[in-house]
This record gives sequence, C-alpha cells and structure tokens, in this order.
Amino acid sequence: MAPTTPIISGVHHVTALAKDPRGNLDFYRRVLGLRFIKRTVNHDDPLTYHLYYADAVGTPGSVITHFPHPHAARARHGSGEIRRTVLAVPEGTLGFWRHRLGAHDVDVREATRFGADRLEFDDPDGMELGLVEADVEEVGRPWSEDGVDAAHAIRTVDGVSLRVRDAGVTGEFLQSALGLSAGEREGDVRRFTLPGGGPGRRLDLIEDAGDQHPMGAGTVHHVAWRVADDEALTSVADRLAEHNVAATPIIDRLYFHSIYFRVPGRVIFEIATEGPGFDVDEPMRELGRTLVLPPQHEPRRAEIEAHLLPLDGD
Repeated sequence: MAPTTPIISGVHHVTALAKDPRGNLDFYRRVLGLRFIKRTVNHDDPLTYHLYYADAVGTPGSVITHFPHPHAARARHGSGEIRRTVLAVPEGTLGFWRHRLGAHDVDVREATRFGADRLEFDDPDGMELGLVEADVEEVGRPWSEDGVDAAHAIRTVDGVSLRVRDAGVTGEFLQSALGLSAGEREGDVRRFTLPGGGPGRRLDLIEDAGDQHPMGAGTVHHVAWRVADDEALTSVADRLAEHNVAATPIIDRLYFHSIYFRVPGRVIFEIATEGPGFDVDEPMRELGRTLVLPPQHEPRRAEIEAHLLPLDGD
C-alpha cells in the first residue's frame, strides 16, 4: 500500500509503568527537573496513580506519564516493546547533564546515533531513557526546577525506539497507515520521521527476534502521537480500519481525546488530540499540587485517597 499523507504531527506523550510513586516523582522532578503537572489516577484503575511530568505548561510532546503501582514486578525487556525514550535538551548542554546525572548516582553511558551524541541511562525502575541535544529554541516552554534552569531544561520527547520481530511489516505499516517516512539505516536501526523531522518526529525501528515479556515496572506502556482535533482523530481511525487494524472508540481522557491500537509487532500506540489541555481541571499555576480526579471517580474520592500512598513532602 502506498505511503499516506500524515495527519499526526509528532509525539504527544509517553506512558510507562513504575513501582514506587515517591521514587518516580523524585527522579522526574528532582533529577530530570521536569514540572510535575498532574497528580491524578488511572481512568481505568482509579486506585493507581497517574503522574504526569512535562515542561512549564504541559505542551503536547513534552509529556511523560507513569502508572506507579507498589506491587508491580520489575520488567524484563525484550522484543515487542518501546525501549528507549529520548528527550531533547538545548544544544551545548550534554556536559551539564552528564555532571548532574552523575551527581545523582545515575549510571550514564555515552553513545552516538545517526551522528548525534547522546547520554543513555535508566530511571529507577529500569525504563530506558536518553538525552540528546537538539534545536529546541522554539519548542515548548522551559521549566526551572531544583537546579535545572531554563537554559538547560528538557524541552520535549525527541523520539522513541521500537523493538519488533519483523521490522519490515511494522515499517510498512508506519508508512502506509501513519505517514512516517523511512530514512537512514545505521546497523540494525532504521530511522522513521514525520515531515519536517526534528524533535518529537523521530522513531527508530529495530528488528529483534528475542522473547516478548509481560509488562512490568520499567516498561513503556504506549507512545501517544498527537493530532490537532477530533476530526483528525477520526481520520486516523478510518485509516486504521482500512488497514484492518482494530482501534478503540474515541475515549475522553479529560486532557485530550484519544484512540488506542496495536501496530504490527504488538506495540501499543495512542493517537491523542492536542487539547483541551492540562489546565482544564485546575489553574495552570496550580498544576500537580493536589490530587485531581476524573469526574466519574470523584464520588470515590475518600476511598481513593485512603488507598494511595501519600506524596507529601514533594
């Protein structure tokens, strides 16, 4: 099937599983310096936190979220999953980040991919992360937190890498259904991009015949790609149907509307609208300070608050 015109414009957010909500909050806020923008619960499992981190205003593309569950087992990584999430920082700042991560006892490896130096490391649960310098002058709104000033702040998700057993089938689907373009190959990695390239528009596809393992703490649950509005979301759903890919109905996630589906290779993708945004249920200046619940779970507030581990002292 011929490549299609893209509707999606880049990454919206990445969501992963975690174990300790306090450790998760400490790492993403105190070490990576992201803004804690939303303290809420999983819409589908309201006794589990859903913690959101982003830039100063929750710009779509800058958002990383986690479902931390104290009883979650640590994941074994394998094929059929999103492996490394790479975050973009301003040019000339990798030295700052190398020193900062080392000062927080984070094991940092230096690597080069497609000509760009980057730092690779894991979060406390083993989620694979990276930092790469990029031209982010016009990207998002930087946030200053705990020694990370605006000049060094993480600005957006740069891209993700997928490991699948048949990269040919997955790659064809990325092009024909979602409008990504196949680009350079480096070893066993083929880079796909959305028009314009740059931060938030990159996906590295790796063929991996290894075993697939159940999700656990440290696994990326899904990557969400952004579209402008519900009309675009419906257009993507129609394209998926043309490719005989089953997607969920449009779901109201309060901060955005979305659909979910699995790409060939079993990896979960979400398509999410840019709005309404993260200030729909609390003022922008108050983001993340109190527990906000989806309206359908508000009647259970007392039960939910009694069950969740307190994040006091954050």
